[in-house]
Amino acid sequence: MTPPRRQRRSPGQDRSAAPAAPAPSGAPAKEGELRNPERLFVIGGEGGGERADIDLVTLIVARADPPVSATPEQAALLRLCAAPLSVAELSAYLSLPFSVVTVLLTDLLATELVQARAPIVRQKVADRNLLEAVMHGLQKL
Repeated sequence: MTPPRRQRRSPGQDRSAAPAAPAPSGAPAKEGELRNPERLFVIGGEGGGERADIDLVTLIVARADPPVSATPEQAALLRLCAAPLSVAELSAYLSLPFSVVTVLLTDLLATELVQARAPIVRQKVADRNLLEAVMHGLQKL
């Protein structure tokens, strides 16, 4: 078996044949690429403390503008939450895992920069008066 031959590049040689440099850790990963787990640890911090009791459908609303001391991720989260958004939506918009968003929200809840609201639960059984009003309205058409 013969070893592969290496080609030397001369200074004037076209660099288009060279392999592309890997994306920096801050850049979004393309589909199929792995993200840098160290970056997620830096964003979320140790997370050793207690986390807020929130789930994917909990609505988050900002109570204040981002302070100067906020991290870029926290500032982005606060700007997104001008209108109520679920934690799942925040996770998708920021391209961060749910666990990291939970850690960020726990810090923001502790400093009272955001408010967590339970989602609006609709009644399991519709009101009979409402159903009759809809039925009568449809019959009049």
